[in-house]
Amino acid sequence: MELLALSVLMVAMALTYLAWTAASRRRCSRCYLVDYACYKPPDNRMVTTDMTFAMAERNKHLGISELRYLFRLTSRTGLGEQTYIPSGALAGREKCLTYQDAHDEMDAFFIDTVAGLFSKTGYGPRDVDVLVVNVNMFCPQPCLASRIAHHYGMRDDVAAYNVSGMGCSATLVSLDIVQNVMRARSPRPVVALVVSTEVLSPGWYGGTDRSMMLGLCLFRCGGAAALLTSDPAFRRGAKMKLRRLVRATVAANDDAYSAIFQREDADKITGYSINKTLPKAAVRAFAANLKRLVPYILPVRELVRLATDLIRQKMSRRRRFKIDVNLKTGVDHFCLHSGGVAVIDAVKKNFGLNEADVEPSRMTLHRWGNTSASSVWYVLAYMEAKERLKRGDRVLMVTFGSGFKCNSCMWDVNRALADKGAWADCIDEYPLQSTANPCLDKYSWMMNDNADDDSTLPLL
Repeated sequence: MELLALSVLMVAMALTYLAWTAASRRRCSRCYLVDYACYKPPDNRMVTTDMTFAMAERNKHLGISELRYLFRLTSRTGLGEQTYIPSGALAGREKCLTYQDAHDEMDAFFIDTVAGLFSKTGYGPRDVDVLVVNVNMFCPQPCLASRIAHHYGMRDDVAAYNVSGMGCSATLVSLDIVQNVMRARSPRPVVALVVSTEVLSPGWYGGTDRSMMLGLCLFRCGGAAALLTSDPAFRRGAKMKLRRLVRATVAANDDAYSAIFQREDADKITGYSINKTLPKAAVRAFAANLKRLVPYILPVRELVRLATDLIRQKMSRRRRFKIDVNLKTGVDHFCLHSGGVAVIDAVKKNFGLNEADVEPSRMTLHRWGNTSASSVWYVLAYMEAKERLKRGDRVLMVTFGSGFKCNSCMWDVNRALADKGAWADCIDEYPLQSTANPCLDKYSWMMNDNADDDSTLPLL
């Protein structure tokens, strides 16, 4: 009888929670994605495997062992032959990239992409009420938000925010700031511009620490700008509506906290150390995020099933069993950060996704590399260029970043989308049957079985 009473009580609590969740969904403030634009750098900044290897050979710190290891890393990243790096590195100045190189890298992106977004949407710089810029590694004075506001002559009362140090998860941190400002200013309509990019010049690593070499093989230039509004007049014309945004940080866990770490190596060269615990940290952070997200994105029938499984587990005295969440009951498309092959595979394996679910992320990694916080916009652009986003579809956007953080949001698609955007000249080539590096045969002597320690290769 006691067990029966307990089960009835838990079911009642679950139903109460579901009712509260449904009410919360209705109370969520309006935030519409008017449009967005992804940056396509000029072709003269494109880097191939041959060019990457030539740069490595110029580095006098690297011996044959390090060169062999660096190539093995490069061959397993899943990147193609058309990604982009700073022009200074291509010019042979990778050991002495300057403050001005960083500014030039940033300016080339925002002058092209933000101007293109204004032209696309019909909005102008003086229509912007809120400006949020996120760049992880470059934080000059005046800040980059002020630099953009100055360049475009934005209004004196524009609320400008500059976000740094938040890693690849920063684009949804910026979106969270926008959403909170919209709530605070409601019911007055707000127009917000979010600018997400990474400046690679300040973080270029030329040392020999193997845990810090991965960044050179994985991170590439890119960026995106998104225009959002809380004006209900855009309910039908906007591309998507934000339903829910959730942030999670698992920094209390030592392995997660140290998964990505900026530090000096033994030779006092600063870089970013990427630990082999990274995939596990991503899964841990995603699981923590989903605990708070799923009540807002899954249908009632799936929530009832989860509540029932949880009750069974609580009542089971002899064994524990895994509770599987079927995300596909509430999600049509998965827009996952293209952080690397290992991260994509870990999320796929642990959360019941198939290859079709992670295809946009994997193809984005191949075409553009890891563009840090802006990568999810390239993934979204891939789905749109493939004409997969239809009215009523639900898109789950997930980002991961150092700390370790997982931020996610659910978008509702307002209308059929078909803009090719930055993918226009290559979308018909995708998806690829294989993302294997085409130079494997050419450099096969680098891949011998007697090569040195591969302790960080599981990351790839």
